[in-house]
Amino acid sequence: MLETLKTLILDFQESQLDVGVPRRTRLETVRGKAAVCIGVRRSGKSTYLFQQVRRLRDAGVAAANILYLNFFDDRLHGLHGDNLGLVTEAFFALFPEKKNAETVYCFFDEIQNILGWEPFIDRLLRTERCEVYLTGSSARMLSKEIATQMRGRALSWELFPFGFREFLDYKQLTVTDALSTKQRLLVQKAFEQYWKTGGFPEVVGLSAALRVKTHQEYFHAILFRDLVERHDVPHPKAVVDLAHYLIDNAASLYSINALTGYLKALGHKVPKAAVADYVAWFEDAYFLFTVRIFDASLARSNTNPKKVYCVDHALVTSVAAGVLVNDGHLLENLVFTALRRVWSSIYYYKTKTGREVDFVVPLRGREKRLVQVCESLADQKTRAREVEALAQAMREVKVKTGTLVTRSEAEQIQTDGGVIEVVPIWRFLLELPEVSE
Repeated sequence: MLETLKTLILDFQESQLDVGVPRRTRLETVRGKAAVCIGVRRSGKSTYLFQQVRRLRDAGVAAANILYLNFFDDRLHGLHGDNLGLVTEAFFALFPEKKNAETVYCFFDEIQNILGWEPFIDRLLRTERCEVYLTGSSARMLSKEIATQMRGRALSWELFPFGFREFLDYKQLTVTDALSTKQRLLVQKAFEQYWKTGGFPEVVGLSAALRVKTHQEYFHAILFRDLVERHDVPHPKAVVDLAHYLIDNAASLYSINALTGYLKALGHKVPKAAVADYVAWFEDAYFLFTVRIFDASLARSNTNPKKVYCVDHALVTSVAAGVLVNDGHLLENLVFTALRRVWSSIYYYKTKTGREVDFVVPLRGREKRLVQVCESLADQKTRAREVEALAQAMREVKVKTGTLVTRSEAEQIQTDGGVIEVVPIWRFLLELPEVSE
């Protein structure tokens, strides 16, 4: 194993890095803490690490000061928590002059594959002169989870598939605050492409058939490697059937009781507690997300039906049966993922008369943000229903403005609850802040 580690370390130091499109996530390091990048499988975490390596190289850091390992590499299957010390042993055998003399930059990709990795990283940060960067595809790597074992020696960042601005970066389209007519037309055209392809970096530019095939491979890899294998699930077919059901019902309400009943109807004898675990694991893998009702009572928020969204709207179209999912649901899913990139706390709202508003985002020290999604306001009954729901919510939540996102319409509506800004989806995506306000 020691010789294998030496080979992998040297091979990377000599490699030419494919750094892809610069991401808009800003990972910052703090002395004595590991920088942890987490997100769904294939969202670009490894490439993001390569971008950090390139940044260091461009700043003059020698290749010999950089230690990179990908723990998905089959050659590292013999590593486990008890012998991870072989990693530093191999590195300093190659470069003994650097020990305690120069900073070593350690990049460990998908480290959650090594059971019991936390004490090793903790020891590395305490005893070596180093900066540590980690990636993982599990929300359990959030600092809240690992703080106990690592004594607070980690700060976590989330990385999602491309947002719309990153997609424009990929297309090499420069966007200014005030768009010319030509810029606006190019942005709108790019959005139609983004609408079809979604944000997973690998599928951008692929044909429709290859995109679907690639998305479906992601779907099965997430289910079997991140859920079934990781949690040793005794009923894998139940997990697959549940994932399909939730994808088919993206942007819809669900309850654990209803999901348990659905699986029972398919012949799965899975207890309610196990179904709740499956849903939590989907969220842990950054694959599906749950949105609760906005309520001051945590008990009511937890017991009311919840809404489910997928990490990527185009993944839904590639995996769903196509019977229940429509463009309205996909648009709502896209708005959710755009909001989730910026804010982790997102809820839906139900007015006192039972009208539903898709999203309410609590903002620290500022008015809450209310967002309603409607594909088109052309139908007068639809327009009246969506506007009244948002206006009611604005009155009840006591905010003066609300946002109504459509596919293409734009206007300003004055209501007795305040001003509703109707914006097309492409403009809504561009106007969102890139980091939490």
